[in-house]
Amino acid sequence: MGRLKLQAGINAIEEEPEEYDDAYPSKTTLACMINSEIGAVMSVMRRNVRWGGRYMSGDDQLEHSLIQSLKTLKRQIFSWQHQWHAISPALYLQPFLDVIRSDETGAPSTSVALSSVYKILTLDVIDQNTVNVEDAMHLVVDSVTSCRFEVTDPASEEVVLMKILQVFVACMKSKASVMLSNQHVCTLVNTCYRIVHQAGAKSELLQRIARHTMHELIRCIFSHLQDVGNTEHALVNGSSTLKQEIGALNNEYAFGSKQLENGSMNSEYDNQSLPTDSAAGAATVIDENTAIASSGKGTVPYDMHLMTEPYGVPCMVEIFHFLCSLLNAEHMDMGPRSNTIAFDEDVPLFALNLINAAIELGGPSIRQHPRLLSLVQDELFRSLMQFGLSTSALILSMVCSIVLNLYHHLRAELKLQLEAFFSCVILRLAQSRYGASYQQQEVAMEAVVDFCRQKTFMVDMYANFDCDITCSNVFEDLANLLSKSAFPVNCPLSSMHILALDGLIAVIQGMAERIGNGSNISEHSPVNLEEYTPFWMVKCENYNDPNHWVPFVRRRKYMKRRLMIGADHFNRDPKKGLEFLQGTHLLPDKLDPQSVACFFRYTAGLDKNLVGDFLGNHDEFCVQVLHKFAGTFDFQDMNIDTALRLFLETFRLPGESQKIQRVLEAFSERYYEQSPHILANKDAALVLSYSLILLNTDQHNVQVKKKMTEEDFIRNNRHINGGNDLPREFLLELYHSICKNEIRTTPDQGAGFPEMTPSRWIDLMHKSKKTAPFIVSDSRAYLDHDMFAIMSGPTIAAISVVFDHAEHEEVYQTCVDGFLAVAKISACHHLEDVLDDLVVSLCKFTTLLNPSSVEEPVLAFGDDTKARMATVTVFSIANRYGDYIRTGWRNILDCILRLHKLGLLPARVASDAADESELSTETGHGKPIANSLSSAHMPSIGTPRRSSGLMGRFSQLLSLETEEPRSQPTEQQLAAHQRTLQTIQKCHIDSIFTESKFLQAESLLQLARALIWAAGFPQKGSSTPEDEDTAVFCLELLIAITLNNRDRIGTLWQGVYEHISNIVQSTVMPCALVEKAVFGLLKICQRLLPYKESIADELLRSLQLVLKLDARVADAYCEQITQEVNRLVKANASHIRSQLGWRTITSLLSITAKHLEASEVGFEALLFIMSDGAHLLPANYVLCVEAARHFAESRVGQAERSVRALDLMAGSVDCLVQWTSEATQTMGEEEVSKLSQDIGEMWLRLVQGLRKVCLDQREEVRNHAILSLQKCLTGVDGIYLSHSVWLQCFDLVIFTVLDDLLEIAQGQSQKDYRNMEGTLIFAMKLLSKVYLQLLQDLSQLSTFCKIWLGVLSRMEKYMKVKVRGKKSEKLQELVPELLKNTLLVMKTRGILVQRSALGGDSLWELTWLHVNNIAPSLQSEVYPEQDSEHLQHEKGGSNEGLEPVEVGSVSPNDTAKREDSALVG
Repeated sequence: MGRLKLQAGINAIEEEPEEYDDAYPSKTTLACMINSEIGAVMSVMRRNVRWGGRYMSGDDQLEHSLIQSLKTLKRQIFSWQHQWHAISPALYLQPFLDVIRSDETGAPSTSVALSSVYKILTLDVIDQNTVNVEDAMHLVVDSVTSCRFEVTDPASEEVVLMKILQVFVACMKSKASVMLSNQHVCTLVNTCYRIVHQAGAKSELLQRIARHTMHELIRCIFSHLQDVGNTEHALVNGSSTLKQEIGALNNEYAFGSKQLENGSMNSEYDNQSLPTDSAAGAATVIDENTAIASSGKGTVPYDMHLMTEPYGVPCMVEIFHFLCSLLNAEHMDMGPRSNTIAFDEDVPLFALNLINAAIELGGPSIRQHPRLLSLVQDELFRSLMQFGLSTSALILSMVCSIVLNLYHHLRAELKLQLEAFFSCVILRLAQSRYGASYQQQEVAMEAVVDFCRQKTFMVDMYANFDCDITCSNVFEDLANLLSKSAFPVNCPLSSMHILALDGLIAVIQGMAERIGNGSNISEHSPVNLEEYTPFWMVKCENYNDPNHWVPFVRRRKYMKRRLMIGADHFNRDPKKGLEFLQGTHLLPDKLDPQSVACFFRYTAGLDKNLVGDFLGNHDEFCVQVLHKFAGTFDFQDMNIDTALRLFLETFRLPGESQKIQRVLEAFSERYYEQSPHILANKDAALVLSYSLILLNTDQHNVQVKKKMTEEDFIRNNRHINGGNDLPREFLLELYHSICKNEIRTTPDQGAGFPEMTPSRWIDLMHKSKKTAPFIVSDSRAYLDHDMFAIMSGPTIAAISVVFDHAEHEEVYQTCVDGFLAVAKISACHHLEDVLDDLVVSLCKFTTLLNPSSVEEPVLAFGDDTKARMATVTVFSIANRYGDYIRTGWRNILDCILRLHKLGLLPARVASDAADESELSTETGHGKPIANSLSSAHMPSIGTPRRSSGLMGRFSQLLSLETEEPRSQPTEQQLAAHQRTLQTIQKCHIDSIFTESKFLQAESLLQLARALIWAAGFPQKGSSTPEDEDTAVFCLELLIAITLNNRDRIGTLWQGVYEHISNIVQSTVMPCALVEKAVFGLLKICQRLLPYKESIADELLRSLQLVLKLDARVADAYCEQITQEVNRLVKANASHIRSQLGWRTITSLLSITAKHLEASEVGFEALLFIMSDGAHLLPANYVLCVEAARHFAESRVGQAERSVRALDLMAGSVDCLVQWTSEATQTMGEEEVSKLSQDIGEMWLRLVQGLRKVCLDQREEVRNHAILSLQKCLTGVDGIYLSHSVWLQCFDLVIFTVLDDLLEIAQGQSQKDYRNMEGTLIFAMKLLSKVYLQLLQDLSQLSTFCKIWLGVLSRMEKYMKVKVRGKKSEKLQELVPELLKNTLLVMKTRGILVQRSALGGDSLWELTWLHVNNIAPSLQSEVYPEQDSEHLQHEKGGSNEGLEPVEVGSVSPNDTAKREDSALVG
């Protein structure tokens, strides 16, 4: 069929008709479908005799109009020229709708007609683009809601009702539903509810379908809310009336409704009591003139024009209001055949379900529509509070679901409502002490847990309530509830405990997840109030910016905490309480009435008796406070009894009449100021208040027998309103209010959770207009530090108790997740004490700390899942969050030591990262650590042990090492062993120590202290092998972490040194511990010297501990110690700079000189330092020389080594020469002179050292020492030595050595000193050689004469010496020869020349005096000319030649004395 041109008369849509070909079924198909529907309806109608034949009346019309219209449609449908969307739907719907509306049709016909309409609506033919669609949709709704039919049997009636419901849903789901008006949508819902209501007396199936339909309608309507614009402007009287609407609190909406009746007119539910007017009409299903839009008192009705517009907010407001009113419809009765579900549960549950559906779909859009929002804030929430305390678990569960949805979508608009819900419903029910059933408690707890699973819920609670002075601590109460509810007290673990635990862990994990999101305000500075600011007026600049609100809420929380402490002080002593608050700047230094009034008004926990006494006091300040206190209340638009209730809730009304008078005066003044209404003046308010107090006492005091009647009350209040009477209705309302609901003049002291009374609700609605905006937190950890600090203690305790009582692995895992989350948060927020508590708690579950009564603890551990999980958790925390563990290290170490004792630790635990293998493989370093993977375990000295290491224990099981035969281990035992092994591997215990270099300094220090503490204090000779084993192990770990932390050695060193020092000084016998201590110390020095020059001295000084070792201990380890020192020196000689450091090294080396095994290694070290002056420095020169002397003198080992030591000493002179030459080239004059002086001192010490060796018993050494001395005395050309040094040298070295040798030669037995004669010859030659070499310099000295005479006297003595009882021929020959040589040199240089002087020529004379004693002939040999001139000299002839050296005159007596060695210094 081609497309025909559309007639101009039809309002068709002509644009792009092709679209519609695709969008709709083909024209012919639709015509066929409608044709078949017409046929169906007519067939059913023909069954009835009324429609089957012709009319027997005088009418022209032979057929009934219903049949006729159907036939007409049948004729037309195939002849219509246009597309279906261009045909008005009313044309093909009207005949069916006529059948539905006719009261002549029976149920079967009506039913089929309804089916046909349903089919047409679901064909998608009709949409918003169809011609005249609006009229058609309205026609359908009007017709179906006005459905009439004759009832023949209940079943067919139910079928019709079900079909009506089907059509309703089809209307709302149709694309054209948007064209329905507000009025029609209300009518649909209204009719549907009537069917629901009537279905109560019909079959279960109809009930269910009717309810389901109602649910579907609500969903369809409210899902449309997000597409509707803001409708604030759409109110009849504009936005000004909105305030009245929101303020109207006791609205009782009458849902404009219609009574659905059946055609029989005598149905058993004709006169049901409904929350509406009943409009009974003959055979009507719906009365057409009333609508859902008729509003009850106190609301702003919508303009009828709005109700006819396409549906939107107006109908939703009406419907939502109707749903809320259902919750209050307590008078509703479901008739004799009541529902199968108990009524008190059924209607509210049904209404709550519908409300929940509306909120789920309306969601956040509700906030854009003030009337809807107002309904939610007041009427809905008030009902939720009421039904929340219902005994029905179903209702409670539904209420909680609704509140969760409201929290999710509208929390910012429901701040105080949410607080009230948690305080007055959830927290009351979840605790058994308020008489809630177990079911109620469980549902309430499930609700709490659901809320806790919302990531930001607890942060919202904390920021908005806990940190608000006027709100309760919801977060804290919820956290306490969860932790207490998770505690199984004297009972097994129940599902409730696990539920509470889930909630706790959800909160904790929420915090843990927020950690990664960062927080730029995480570094919280402590809050301090520097000056007084009125705490009730603190405001935040921007509630949306975390940079503003985070410091603001923290400051407010600080104030709230201080106020609570102040309240506590106040309750003990009001004066001190106020003083405390002045001290914390919460009250001004000079108290003012306003601030004290606000303290009383806004601080929770005050003793209300004390507040009442204070406010009732006659003192002028107290009266001012009372009036300011009254001024803090908002009595706007409030009944006087409600206002009085609120006022008297905040304190206890005092007993004395004057006090009552003052209090009520303040109240009435404030009330009259805000709500004058019908009161003439404040006196009227005062008298009425008094009257209400008296009525209250009369009605509710059991001692009053004759109660006041209504008339009595009205009579008592005559002429009080400025001489006139108050309206009777007003007084009666007050009378009944007081009778029904007592004014409590002794309010609760704030214990527990309050009940929500009507007056409190009114107050809450007042407050909600003024409260601070709701702070919506994001996913960053702004307040987690403060929140976690509050809940961490109870949380750890609760998780621990559940973990302790649990028996299933899933619960263990939940607890472990909780523990790890707590650890993560503690670490990230630097809450070290919390982490320590957690570690302590967890360590108890490892069973490793329990004194083991089990015969085979390894197997027991393998079988205990809980212990293994706890152990892995402890070590995971130690490895991940070790930075923040402090005292907890002690408990962790206790676990490690226990594993060590059981032989379960891997060998690498105590190794250090620098050299993993060294610690356990070096010989002579004590035992290697027990290796769980190897049975090669060497017990330390005196430590008897069963086989250590896990394999050792296996082999014990396998009866390889046991004395008595054992059975083969069972499968279970092997599996337990395997599990134990795997657990220990998972723990990564070694990482704690090898990765200790990444620990924060404070944690590292605590770990070291814990190791020292675990090792115990060493005691002399009383420790058991097990104790010693522990101490050794701890020391190994301590050394390992010290070596791993060379960059932070300064932090650790003091403790490590003291610990090792204690061990060294308290040990009297060789043992593994002291061995580990000494070698550990040496190792630390070896490793750290290259890196830490700043504490090189400290490290080297510590080695002096080795010198303090007990002789037996030192002897046992001397060789190994020396080897270590040798290594240390070879590796680090260039890093040792200070004299102190070298002193320690050389002291250690000097000691080894006398030890047979150690001396060789010690000398090797010295050789390394001194050979070619490699490591000689001004700082260590004297020390090394001294050490070399010790080796030279040592008779341990070969004389050859002593000779090498002497060579080292002699060779060191070259260093002095070199230093002098370097100094002259690089330094200033002053520095050179200072250095020269120092070098002179060093040289003197060197020759003094050699002097001592010159007296050695061994001839070879002795002679070599003299030759070395000679080398040192003569090879000093490059060194500047002052005259004083030389004088000292002669006195202290040269003359002394000659005298000492002489003494030995004469006195000692020849057995000890062999061949002294040769030594004396060497000594004589040394004297001569040195004297001659220095002659030129010495001759310039004033004391030259003294030195010369000293030389002569030594020659004279050596000439006369007797070796082995007879004079030495060699010396007899040598001395004159040397003397002659000397005299010739002196003569040549003009030093010894005869001169005449006034005091006589003493040098000359004294010289010959001695020379003649040695060899009389020498004078004539040396001075042949002397004889011929002698006479001339005696006569005082003139002196010719060089000028004489000035010498003091020496008397013969002096000479004699000096010959006896008085010259020696």
